[in-house]
Amino acid sequence: MSETMEAILSRRSIRKFKEDLVRPEDIDSILEAGRWAPSGLNNQPWKFIVIQDKNTIEELSNFTHYTEVVRNAPLLIAVFLDHDTMYNHTKDAQAIGASIQNMLLRVYDIGLGAVWLGEILNQKDKVNLSLDCPESLELMAVLAIGQAMNNNATSTRKEIQELCYNEKFGKEWRH
Repeated sequence: MSETMEAILSRRSIRKFKEDLVRPEDIDSILEAGRWAPSGLNNQPWKFIVIQDKNTIEELSNFTHYTEVVRNAPLLIAVFLDHDTMYNHTKDAQAIGASIQNMLLRVYDIGLGAVWLGEILNQKDKVNLSLDCPESLELMAVLAIGQAMNNNATSTRKEIQELCYNEKFGKEWRH
């Protein structure tokens, strides 16, 4: 199995972190992975805000049901869609998803843990205000990142036959 496939199959969402800070070179590496995601017209419609200040993390923890996950993460990366560089909302949101996945895979690759938080989008105006964001930035997700407290998470997936069809919807997939 390739290293890429191994990472895809092994990476899990981590919600409990040790207090250890994330090294600056690791943060740079995570951001580098995110910026190399594909995007339509190579417009790179993402902006990232790196959050390590405990007071800011505490404030942001109040904007989600996952308060403890956010509060205990030594590093947050808020991921935004930049409306000033976008050309198609759907396509650019998909590019943001690719950027986030690149970052999650890099986090896994360097031995850290992370979780992609989307529920915080329900309070995106408060997040933007807290982070002093221009109106052109639309919050897409917050990544909570750190050294995993434990990495025993397991997961299951639906069978491919439940998800894929051959030629037309309803025609069972066969390879």
